[in-house]
Parts: sequence; C-alpha cells; structure tokens
Amino acid sequence: MIKTAADTPQPFPWRALMSLFLGERGMAPGVFWALTLPEIQAVLGDASAATRRTELMRLMEAFPDGKR
Repeated sequence: MIKTAADTPQPFPWRALMSLFLGERGMAPGVFWALTLPEIQAVLGDASAATRRTELMRLMEAFPDGKR
C-alpha cells in the first residue's frame, strides 16, 4: 500500500504503471513484469518524486480501475 497526501492507504498503482510502460513506452509485458523497482525508477527518469506523483495521478485519472 502507498499513502496519499491525506495519509489514506491506497493500493499500488499497477494499472497506471502498466499504461505508461506497456502503452506509451511500448514495452513488452514480459519485460515489464521482469523489472525491479529500481529499474522502474530508472526508466521513469530523473523527475522529482512530486513530478512522478503528478504524472501517476494523471494516469490514474485517465485510466481508472473502477475501485473508487
């Protein structure tokens, strides 16, 4: 679980990461699932945590998983 600004636990945003890696970046599913968390961070680049959070929230809004 990750925590939001309001300190409410939320599930890890796998769907948003999958959208980014599989959709926008065209990564093969097997490659995506073989990534470690440090590798995911490296692919996301040098953006600050706040920038990544903003992008992740945008993806979560664009591709909701229906669990709200």
